[in-house]
Amino acid sequence: MADAADEATEESFGDVMPEAARRLLLGAVQAFAERGFHATTTRDIASRAGMSPAALYIHYKTKEELLYQISRVGHERSVRILTEAAATGGDNARRLEAAVRAFVRWHAEHHTTARVVQYELSALEPGHYEEIVGLRRRTEEILRGIVADGVRAGEFAVADLPGTVLAVLSLCIDVARWYHAGGRRGPEEIGALYAGLVLRMVGAGHQK
Repeated sequence: MADAADEATEESFGDVMPEAARRLLLGAVQAFAERGFHATTTRDIASRAGMSPAALYIHYKTKEELLYQISRVGHERSVRILTEAAATGGDNARRLEAAVRAFVRWHAEHHTTARVVQYELSALEPGHYEEIVGLRRRTEEILRGIVADGVRAGEFAVADLPGTVLAVLSLCIDVARWYHAGGRRGPEEIGALYAGLVLRMVGAGHQK
């Protein structure tokens, strides 16, 4: 029986086909999360997938290509999560709350994948790195847009918009580093806690 973390990891890559390619991605996620990209060998990945090292090269040219695919899927999911949250009805506080809740919840529920996505970026080749950085900028732009809208509407009091948005993103992303299933708080509870913290950071509810 797969535990909750394994099920969440499989859900992240459910659209990857064929099955052998998906199994290799899942094996790479687990290996990179446990050992780090540079300490992981293709043999480690293939073994976790129940395949031979030679079989890996049928689907992926290099170990770095596996990391790129994991990073792309994770960052595209982040953009989608924040885009949907930004479209939430109501005032800007409600939109920001929805964004933080969803972003934090994903980083907790998919903490194994998110750990690789967020902390192994520097191992990507230059072309892949630039593509992924572009997706990261998009997540920042979406969140900054919500906060900026709140400032313009007089709902938020933010003296340093870029610095505040960076702090919010860092707070959300760091959940993947320390979260583990079975802890005192679950993903939904952590999402609610962090949403409240962020609303206080931007001064929501204290404006005239």
